[in-house]
Amino acid sequence: MPKRAQQMTSNTARRSVPGFFLAVGGACLVAAAFGGRLAIGLVTFGILAVCSLALVLLGRRSETYQGLTEKAPDERFARISGRAWAGTGVVLTVGNLYAFIGDLASGRSGDPYFWFVATAAIAYIAFVAFWARHA
Repeated sequence: MPKRAQQMTSNTARRSVPGFFLAVGGACLVAAAFGGRLAIGLVTFGILAVCSLALVLLGRRSETYQGLTEKAPDERFARISGRAWAGTGVVLTVGNLYAFIGDLASGRSGDPYFWFVATAAIAYIAFVAFWARHA
């Protein structure tokens, strides 16, 4: 692939992550507005817009961010990304588990959190089974 084409692909990848943050922020804003919670939508959009801007600024200076957003990252960056996703999964699962337990302790059903925790458990078992056969 010519150097110019590689640079364009890399720039597109670096912009896609901040663009995704903005798109999710816009979707949250629209959903909150339709639900009668415009203030929450504006706050959510603002937070995600700041995150997007931070990623754009990081993309200019951070070798790590540039390495993670390349089309084909090297081994080091692939390992960093995999560990970051695993850590994110742990944080989200533990957070939902605490919310589920807190909801139960408050006398509510814990229903929305139960489904997040159950989905995480099923996904974990499925990934272990998959990678045990394919690694």
